[in-house]
Amino acid sequence: MTIAWDLFAPWHALAGGALIGLASGLYVLGNGRIAGVCGIVAGPLLALFARTPMTAERTRLLFLAGLLVAPWVWRAAAPLPAPTVDSGPVALIVAGFLVGVGARMANGCTSGHGVCGLSRFSLRSLVNVLVFIGAGVATLFVLRHVL
Repeated sequence: MTIAWDLFAPWHALAGGALIGLASGLYVLGNGRIAGVCGIVAGPLLALFARTPMTAERTRLLFLAGLLVAPWVWRAAAPLPAPTVDSGPVALIVAGFLVGVGARMANGCTSGHGVCGLSRFSLRSLVNVLVFIGAGVATLFVLRHVL
């Protein structure tokens, strides 16, 4: 994997980070809940087994729709680099499964802990983010230098 420095746009990154912060802040102010994607995705699945108010389900579905629509809206305003995947479908499925297991074990994902938890000065979120990053660095080292 190489970094296309000619496509690096710090103002786009800053705008994206500001929008993520704004969306997270509005979500917590409007719902009293943290905008962690794992919790939001798990909510409708758990709702099949428990009764929850429909307004909560509607909010979750709108949040997920925003996550799915946002790249298409951005694409209309600015070109996106073409994605490349260097792994096969089995590796992607295994990786997705491991990410799901890790997020479940950590009681949240990178968005919940990294964006919302750290902004609330949560020690648990700090430890989780350090473990997320450490595991990523270790995995990259093994893949690039050992295997």
